Amino acid sequence: MQGAAGFIGLGNMGLPMATNLAKGGYTLRVFDIQPTVREQAAALDGVQAVASAAEVADGCEILFTVLPNDEIVTRTYLDDGGIASAAKRGLITCDCSTVSPQVTASIHGALKPKGVHHMDTPMLGSKPQAVSGEIFFIVAGEEENLAKIAPLLDVMGKRHMYVGASSTGNQIKLIHNILGAVNSVAVAEALALCAESGVDLETFQQVVADGGGMAFSTYFGKRVQRIIAGDYSPQFTLELMHKDVTLAMNLARASDTPVPIMEETLNTYAAGLEGGWRGEDFSAVTHVIEKRIGRTLSKK
Repeated sequence: MQGAAGFIGLGNMGLPMATNLAKGGYTLRVFDIQPTVREQAAALDGVQAVASAAEVADGCEILFTVLPNDEIVTRTYLDDGGIASAAKRGLITCDCSTVSPQVTASIHGALKPKGVHHMDTPMLGSKPQAVSGEIFFIVAGEEENLAKIAPLLDVMGKRHMYVGASSTGNQIKLIHNILGAVNSVAVAEALALCAESGVDLETFQQVVADGGGMAFSTYFGKRVQRIIAGDYSPQFTLELMHKDVTLAMNLARASDTPVPIMEETLNTYAAGLEGGWRGEDFSAVTHVIEKRIGRTLSKK
């Protein structure tokens, strides 16, 4: 058996990540606000489900959180009954959530006087990578903590990279995600242009995917066939991508960086929320473009 670890947030990403740690021989203390999810986790060998974030922090040396937004991350760490209330000196907390750099800095500052080391460890990948253990972790904070958390990151992911001081990880993750979001809107517009011009979408898809040109991207490879099939089952929701794009835009505004293409991407994602597609995959931003041209792009 490996050492004890903690895990808070057992959603689409968190539960398979915790499952991989348990399968890797780590004993786990876990918490989620959903009782049914806690029960599901507790059925795994070596996993103890507890009733609060504080109970997780009280019983482990390394603790991971995977939570949806700034508010929930802040409450989980700093509210009464949260991590800070029970954390002991030497605890290393790893927040895998995508949150604003200000939230990371605030938590880091609040935990440091307690002798607790807070690392931002946001992830590249979605549910399939969480299940297969192929997440890429972007790691920031005090570099001397990396050696202790690396074995657990290696169980849950294919690679991790140390990028700098606290909150640097979240800065990079946000800029990465808004670049991906821009790509998703550009791909939808390209497909719309194909449809309106009489170009067969599958023929276009094959040329871009197999032609070796500059237009191909990971997003294109993983989503265009699904768009053509009308498959918007969520791997990473439109609502979460809108949240990330909003945080990235806040970063741009704080640094006074002009990003007009990103501004328009945020507007398009906002239209996706208004259109009722928040719970679909983020590729459902395509529906906004479909609405603009008055036709669907799928062959469904």
